[in-house]
Amino acid sequence: MHIKALTNKLFIFLSLAVLLLSSCQNNSSDSADPINSARISSGGNAVYGGVLCVSEEESFRSIFPGKIEDATSAKIAGQIHDGLVNFNPKDLTIVPCIAKDWSINENHTEYTFYLRNNVYFHADPCFAEDATRKVVANDFKYSFELLCNDDFEVSYNMFIHKIVGAQDFKNGNAETISGIDVVNDSTLIIKLNEPHSSFIYTLAMPNSSVIAKEAFDKYGTSTTVGTGPFKYTESENELTDLYLVYNENYYMKDSYSNQLPYLDSIHFRFIPSKVAELELFKSKHLSIIYGLPPNKIAQVFSENSANFTNRPPKTYVNQEHELVTQYYEFNSQKEPFNNPLVRKAFNYAVDKKKIIDNTLKGQGAPGDKGITPVVLLFKKYNYSKINGYNYDPAKARKLLAEAGYPNGEGFPVVTLELNLGGNTHLLVAQEIQHQLNAVLNIWIEIEQVSFTDKIEHSKYGKSEMFRSAWVADYPSPETFLSLFYGEAVPSSLDEPSYPNTTRYKNARFDSLFIAGTMMDTEAERFELFSEAEKIMMEDAPVMILWYQENYTLYHSEIRNFHYNAIDYFDFSDVYIKTLTAEEYEKMEAEWANPDNSTVK
Repeated sequence: MHIKALTNKLFIFLSLAVLLLSSCQNNSSDSADPINSARISSGGNAVYGGVLCVSEEESFRSIFPGKIEDATSAKIAGQIHDGLVNFNPKDLTIVPCIAKDWSINENHTEYTFYLRNNVYFHADPCFAEDATRKVVANDFKYSFELLCNDDFEVSYNMFIHKIVGAQDFKNGNAETISGIDVVNDSTLIIKLNEPHSSFIYTLAMPNSSVIAKEAFDKYGTSTTVGTGPFKYTESENELTDLYLVYNENYYMKDSYSNQLPYLDSIHFRFIPSKVAELELFKSKHLSIIYGLPPNKIAQVFSENSANFTNRPPKTYVNQEHELVTQYYEFNSQKEPFNNPLVRKAFNYAVDKKKIIDNTLKGQGAPGDKGITPVVLLFKKYNYSKINGYNYDPAKARKLLAEAGYPNGEGFPVVTLELNLGGNTHLLVAQEIQHQLNAVLNIWIEIEQVSFTDKIEHSKYGKSEMFRSAWVADYPSPETFLSLFYGEAVPSSLDEPSYPNTTRYKNARFDSLFIAGTMMDTEAERFELFSEAEKIMMEDAPVMILWYQENYTLYHSEIRNFHYNAIDYFDFSDVYIKTLTAEEYEKMEAEWANPDNSTVK
């Protein structure tokens, strides 16, 4: 049965629903609400206490802002660290964070931020007497200069080409970044070389979080000292588990003046097996299953229908369309993929619909356009201008012959590199391996490596072909197109190239992309971005496979957490409380009329 046939009222009202997470129930407890905190709410519906248990397929790599390269690390770091601004998880608009307010000049080249006076770093031995310290404007200047320091290799530098004087500072031609002015402890001015439409978005990313100099001096990139709602704690085995505990000195409060966060702690579990996830979820040792195949969802529904249909339900299920693209990258500076004819031949030789139907069991939309996912959020983006690659075996063979490999003769054995963790990507790779063999008469080897090794190999140009996925950093096609900006690609394979790991270069693409970032209106930006994406796709530095859609199962006790298309998670005002029938009726009414929402 198709999943749509299993829907109840929840699905009807949550077409773009929230992603809710639930509590980790202890083995010794039968309670659905593990409320154990001594903290008492002074008003409103929220309650304090409880443990939120969240699963990820892979462990984090680094939660230091300058080293964040993957979605898991970003999710964790976002709970520990704060920046000047944040995303509103409901609609992805920019909201105040450590900066309580800001202003922008008429030319959109100067941002003035006004900081709160009650923000403190987490207590740590790096400060005098294991205490804490107030955050001041100079901390942000220090943090941004640290990310631009040539002695310190950052993963994803968002400032070098944007802030006045950042490049000179990086090159050692200046002792400070001239475009960052500290007016006083609570006022910071940032000046840009040119208007940049997404600059405020980049400040909301975990990479732009504030770093304490004392913490970096003591711990380097291993520091976990932040300002966020949760604090890092040592875990016995961080390959399997990570625990965060609430920050008792967090500066944010709810509308009733209750201090946030409500939760006592968050437990991240790293579980590569979807089968294991499902069993843990059923026993309430796991709060959520994210990314289950539709057939598994249908199975769980049929086996536990009362959990979905009771009023209120014990379990929710939903389908989400994300700003996530799954694709393979070609090293465009290494044979045989330095030849665009070869890259195009590979694209035409792969039947994406077959992969979606047979391997992914319907979970995902075929990548028949470009790198930018086809989503309602970008409904004004001109996708019609962008030509993707549909399955065309005859054209694939013709292009490979033109490249000098008729019927695959003389084509070298190349290696497709993908990271360990989960079986889905291996099955996809094996299907593509066989399709390429059947259509082009060539053979590719598959090599599974750790996620860390895959990232390093791709950055340093060691891989020929490698699996990738990109989760949007912010709600704009720009975040996907930035992966192909060629100006920052080094000339030597010995130097790292990130995020442009394909090492793709096209001057026309670069020109259109940069011009798009400077436009004032969405229409102007989208027009130039679509032109740039058209050029990039014609050059085929990647093979777009599918746009991600996720089926999610979650328990119903979690309140006030909103899912969004970029997987931005904010647990600061999430709380755990059993849903009553009366509350559920109110929620149904509000889903039908979201403008009158009162229930969290």
